[in-house]
Amino acid sequence: MLAGWAALAPALAAADAAPRKMKIALVPGSIGVTADSQRALNDLAHRHRFEAVEPRVEEIAAMSAEQLGELQADLAAKQLTWAAAGLTVDFRKDETIFRDGMGKLPELAAGLQRAGVTRVGTWLAPSHGQLTYRANFRLHTTRLAEIARVLEAHGLRFGLEYVGTQRSLLGGRYPFVHTMAETRELIAEIGRPNVGLVLDSWHWWQAGDVAQDVLALKNSDVVSVDLNDAPPGLAKVLHKDGERELPLATGVIDLTAFVNALVAIGYDGPARPEPFNKAVNALENDPACAACSEAMHRTMALIKS
Repeated sequence: MLAGWAALAPALAAADAAPRKMKIALVPGSIGVTADSQRALNDLAHRHRFEAVEPRVEEIAAMSAEQLGELQADLAAKQLTWAAAGLTVDFRKDETIFRDGMGKLPELAAGLQRAGVTRVGTWLAPSHGQLTYRANFRLHTTRLAEIARVLEAHGLRFGLEYVGTQRSLLGGRYPFVHTMAETRELIAEIGRPNVGLVLDSWHWWQAGDVAQDVLALKNSDVVSVDLNDAPPGLAKVLHKDGERELPLATGVIDLTAFVNALVAIGYDGPARPEPFNKAVNALENDPACAACSEAMHRTMALIKS
């Protein structure tokens, strides 16, 4: 951890000692929480000191102007901003499924735009059963560029999350994009100005990425952030993607280096916990939110001014 911090010190010394820009986000599916409406989700977020909340895409798109106005007033009263929305298009399967999602995307994107949402995120499968790396790269470039164009037309940034978990590379016959550098190559090939990264501390650590890789980015390169820790006592190659810990639970992942690198580049977007943790998932809504919020606030206290 000391080595990671030493690399960050010059960049942080040059940064303004400004209030934290990163917003602690409630994304219910990431922590086993459920809510039956956007207002109920807003209430949970406010009650547990979250600063951003996931937009429920289809619910928001179906709202009237009056309902959207009431929703925006509720967000303002609770001092909440929007986290990134989840992508509704499944681009990983066959053409019929992809086209069905694309047919619905313009209306959903327009709804998000009316509500003031500005970010959408998704993840990249790190292997494929039939497509080689080059064939899969071409497919992703084509489909993701098409999605990006629709989102761009509605003022939405589009984040791509690489899955660095080493065991996940064995899920299909052909490994695919699973590091920050490869994801940046894919983004460059897509060639749309609204496409950037979803950075997850777990995948950053699993992929062997370091603080300097984050410092090479700009704020505009990062759409959303996930914060996680890892179980202790395992070789990195033995970790399972669905068995993580809340931020700072173990200290296995150098969150001091990760978070402060984001601060150094001026990152001003949402950060959510995504532990995929059985103990957290087993909790009722309020205890789960309380535990996750506390872990996130402790993590933000790592920020050096």
